[in-house]
Amino acid sequence: MFRFSSIKDYHNALVNGDTTCVEAVHYYLQQIDSTRHLNAFVEVFTEEAIARAQELDQTRAHAGISGKLHGVVIGIKDVISYKGHSLSAASRILGGFTAIYTATAVERLLLEGAIIIGRQNCDEFAMGSSNENSAYGPVLNALDNERVPGGSSGGSAVAVQAGLCMLALGSDTGGSVRQPADFCGIIGLKPSYGRISRYGLIAYASSFDQIGIFGSSVDDVALALETMAGADDYDSTASPAPIPLATAVEGEDTARYKFAYFKESIDHPGLDPEIKAAFLDFAKKLTDAGHQVQAVDFELLDYVVPTYYILTTAEASSNLSRYDGVKFGYRSKQEAEDLTAFYKQNRSEGFGKEVKRRIMLGTFVLSSGYYDAYFTKAQQVRQLLTQKTQEVFNCFDAIISPTVPSPAFRLGEMSNDPIEMFLADIYTVFANLVGIPGISLPLFKHTSGMPFGMQVMTSQMNEVPLLRLSKRLIHLSEQN
Repeated sequence: MFRFSSIKDYHNALVNGDTTCVEAVHYYLQQIDSTRHLNAFVEVFTEEAIARAQELDQTRAHAGISGKLHGVVIGIKDVISYKGHSLSAASRILGGFTAIYTATAVERLLLEGAIIIGRQNCDEFAMGSSNENSAYGPVLNALDNERVPGGSSGGSAVAVQAGLCMLALGSDTGGSVRQPADFCGIIGLKPSYGRISRYGLIAYASSFDQIGIFGSSVDDVALALETMAGADDYDSTASPAPIPLATAVEGEDTARYKFAYFKESIDHPGLDPEIKAAFLDFAKKLTDAGHQVQAVDFELLDYVVPTYYILTTAEASSNLSRYDGVKFGYRSKQEAEDLTAFYKQNRSEGFGKEVKRRIMLGTFVLSSGYYDAYFTKAQQVRQLLTQKTQEVFNCFDAIISPTVPSPAFRLGEMSNDPIEMFLADIYTVFANLVGIPGISLPLFKHTSGMPFGMQVMTSQMNEVPLLRLSKRLIHLSEQN
């Protein structure tokens, strides 16, 4: 029976004739069908995936492995455009919309032989930390169906967690890849801002958004990153800086690293005691292994979450103003008295509660009476955070922290307390504010039975050192 451990092993099995792409696709289709209660997928491209697999098998019979991701089965979050396929951002406002072009990231995956098996559930317009804010209903954590998988990329995380695909793409605006990766016990990478083109990614907050990757091994994540990264004529913010080959992540790493962690983040009253203890124990383990681990003062920590929500909601207010029911998407059946009423009805009925909350907050902070008091101040804090972060990286190789302050919570537990939900992002939004890469590594297990991880961040465009270091940390955690 088909089993997946890594892309490298899968490719070896294909070359040796031990399996086929068709067999792999059929396996995942069966897995998806048997776990529909998890609600991870909103659409499965069954016939297309099988046809693609057949084509790849035929190609391989004559020319061998034809690309870095030959036959690799990948799911994509329902905010990433794939021409000819539905695209809704898990929102009623985009009901019935079909993508008219393919995202650059997806195009590059396809060119290297990937098989896109379906689109995955998420929080509406990527706004949420639990995947409960979806027009398709909540996604369930495969380890405990009464708990959330995290958000907003919960469907993508659960798909990898439950073995419904080999890799999955999500988007990360403030932790939407790393937080669900933590809750689901898998690897979740948010690359540097601009490392992967945003062309074809539905915008939430344009100066924060970044396509991220879920996987079960660092090597697989590195290969997907290498495939998608690079300059793009359709996205002026995409970095032209080359990324070293994924093979640079392979091999033995004997370096001694200098790690920093923010004292205020570990002493924060909202941090679960077990997570704090596990973090400090692992820091000691790093020290015993010959690395340096040092607490540094970071007095701006309390400003991180407010700054993030002021800036992202302002950008969301602007980005989501295009959804008005005129050219595409949801249109109210009520008869409108005038154009203003027409817009109000479409948007009030089409958007969900959380999206409307953030649009209103963003509109408020951009209003003439409050722009300088909120938006301008937040931009200034963001600049201070960037400067402070660079100072830290002048002295240290990486910053480590918990990924989230608590393990996966129960469905509905935080639904009535948006502030509590926002504060859960305290450790992840930092990387988006300053544009650096961050990864969540599944290193620990809580007494609740749920996994939790450690977040590692390096300086901008330093994903290869981050991934090499990640392998080292996972190996260290596995030692007795």
